[in-house]
Amino acid sequence: MQPHIGIKETYLTESAHILAKLLADEYLLYTKTRNAHWNIEGPDFYNKHLFFEQQYNELSEIIDALAERIRTLGHYAPGSLKQFLQLTQLTEESRQVNDSKGYISDLLVDHESIIISIRENIDHLALQLKDIGTSDYLTGVMENHEKMAWMLRAHLK
Repeated sequence: MQPHIGIKETYLTESAHILAKLLADEYLLYTKTRNAHWNIEGPDFYNKHLFFEQQYNELSEIIDALAERIRTLGHYAPGSLKQFLQLTQLTEESRQVNDSKGYISDLLVDHESIIISIRENIDHLALQLKDIGTSDYLTGVMENHEKMAWMLRAHLK
C-alpha cells in the first residue's frame, strides 16, 4: 500500500531511488571497513582494529535506518550484493599491504565521496521533490559521515 504523506508518487519513487543508491554506497563502505577491521596489520593493530569496529558499527546503524526510510516511502530497499554493486558509486578494493594508513586513506576517500553525494541531493529532495523529511534525515547522515571522516583524517596527520 502506497503511503499518502503529501508527496507525489513519482517524487516518492525518485526519493527512494536516491536513498537506494546511498544504501548501496553505505553497504560497500561498511564491507570495506569490516575488511579493514579483520585484516589490519602492523604495530598499531589493536588500536586500529577497535577503531574500525567502532566505524563499522556506526555504518551498520546508518544502513538499517536508510533501508527503513526507503520502506517508509513505500518502496523496497535493495538487499543483495548484486543490487548494491549495480547501484554504488564506490569501488571495491584489493590491497597489497594491510597497513592502517592505506586502509584509512581509502576509507576517507569513500566517506568524502558519500558526503559530496548527499550534499548534492539535500536541496533537490527538499525543493524539487518536496521530501523535506528525507532531506532532513540525509543532513544527519551527512553529519555522521563528516565526523567519521574527521576521525579518519586525524589519523593521517
